[in-house]
Amino acid sequence: MVQGNKRQDPYQAYNFIVEIEGITAAGFAECSGLSAEVESFEYREGGVNDYTHRFAGPAKYPPLVLRRGMTDSNELWNWHRMVAKGFVIRRNGTIHMLDSKGQTVKLWHFFRAYPIRWTGPDLRAGTSGVAFESIELAHEGLSTQVI
Repeated sequence: MVQGNKRQDPYQAYNFIVEIEGITAAGFAECSGLSAEVESFEYREGGVNDYTHRFAGPAKYPPLVLRRGMTDSNELWNWHRMVAKGFVIRRNGTIHMLDSKGQTVKLWHFFRAYPIRWTGPDLRAGTSGVAFESIELAHEGLSTQVI
């Protein structure tokens, strides 16, 4: 895309950082679930046959799924275990999209998140791949900010 005399290319999806308050070991390789949807519902009014009323309902946010290579840190597992034991610890976080120079260009903030699923690595003898763990976070909303 050209804006004025300056060419502006799209940002590359692999350049990002995820911060979760209180979690220091969070270098993630993958992030999915950045999505928001407003439910809608239809209402048919008696005597009006040429259209159906459509009304906005509540917003829905699917879980964020974060994947990273396994390390010796148990912070994500411990957070999930606390929630599984009934001690729900909600945390806010930020996803930073970086440009090719490593500068933050866009932020997504997520609010009051807690883990609803932790997945350990697939262990296979005879392969040399990286062992990944993932955590799925339920949250109460997103906001975005261009830097």
